[in-house]
Amino acid sequence: MENLPIYINIIFILTTLLTVFIFYKATNHSKTTLIILLAWLTLQTIIGLSDFYTITNTIPPRFLLLVLPPNLIIIGLFITTKGKQFIDSLDTRTLTILHTIRIPVEIVLLWLCMNKCVPELMTFEGRNFDILSGLTAPLVYYFGFIKNQINRKLMLFWNFLCLGLLINIVVNAVLSAPFPFQQFAFDQPNIAVLHFPFNWLPSCVVPLVLFSHLATIRHLLKK
Repeated sequence: MENLPIYINIIFILTTLLTVFIFYKATNHSKTTLIILLAWLTLQTIIGLSDFYTITNTIPPRFLLLVLPPNLIIIGLFITTKGKQFIDSLDTRTLTILHTIRIPVEIVLLWLCMNKCVPELMTFEGRNFDILSGLTAPLVYYFGFIKNQINRKLMLFWNFLCLGLLINIVVNAVLSAPFPFQQFAFDQPNIAVLHFPFNWLPSCVVPLVLFSHLATIRHLLKK
């Protein structure tokens, strides 16, 4: 990872910060949400720079510290009254635009593959078709919210489909990492997410993308 071109790190950091900013806008500029997200990124920066996640032979894997807290928060939001109120206050238009960040994420993954940090199956040249979500998000936003030419069922279909694409790459990424239960890419495992700043991907970017879909689906089902 030491020989990785600096522009890859910079672009990914900017992509993550843009994701946080767009989500902040979707919360109607909730300062509490912004502070929590920035504090979480700061914590993951400190842990990532310490090489804590590079030790992968522990049971349970240290990687859980990346993914478990944000996912527990998502679950908590959907099962508590205040959490549901927070979800219902979100702007689904902005949540839809947030998915455009999946385009630079996929480009960064391709660069990481070229530099032997992730396997090819994690790119759009392999098993990762998540870039389609980013490419179609502006169309869904324009025709769904500006022109009102996409009905609720089609909006739901798009969100479920893109959610499936997200789950697909997450499963492949986890099973390609050098954990005791690794199943794929033994010749080039997924090591990027064990280092800063790419540990921000499973700890922040992916949870925000996941939550944006789930929150939008909730909004659409309530209509």
